[in-house]
Amino acid sequence: MSSYETGINLRRNRLAAWAEKVHAAGRTIAFTNGCFDIIHRGHLESLKIAAATADELVVAINSDASVTELKGKGRPILPEADRAMLIAALRPVSAVTIFNEATPLECIVQLRPDVLVKGAEYKEVDIVGASEVRSWGGEIVRVSMVEGWSTSNIIEAIKGLK
Repeated sequence: MSSYETGINLRRNRLAAWAEKVHAAGRTIAFTNGCFDIIHRGHLESLKIAAATADELVVAINSDASVTELKGKGRPILPEADRAMLIAALRPVSAVTIFNEATPLECIVQLRPDVLVKGAEYKEVDIVGASEVRSWGGEIVRVSMVEGWSTSNIIEAIKGLK
């Protein structure tokens, strides 16, 4: 991890300036995003792989409203501030930001990451921001999910305990 405000919650209006400082120092940025509603082994494995692709890893977390829109009533389990704090505390993560839009495209364009990391369940053509990252010479990395680990599965297992 670098000395660039590591483990921080980057406000959206600071993304571009932060990225410029990192790039000016000759360092690379990887970007990934997700809900990260209940942190589990699958998240940790994918973040570890994402972090290995660049010097800094920025994670964009869906806001509470966008999680509800994506996942439905009753989600998220944990509020966005708590999810951001948990992700920011993880060793591989340099910084966290929260987005409220339907996709993280605005974050990607502001950061101009060198590497965009998403799950292998997505085709590259369907990955938001892939064409933009390719346009400035960046690469797309698709990471396989850890079998058996998903927040939805964990929630269903907890419900089954009633």
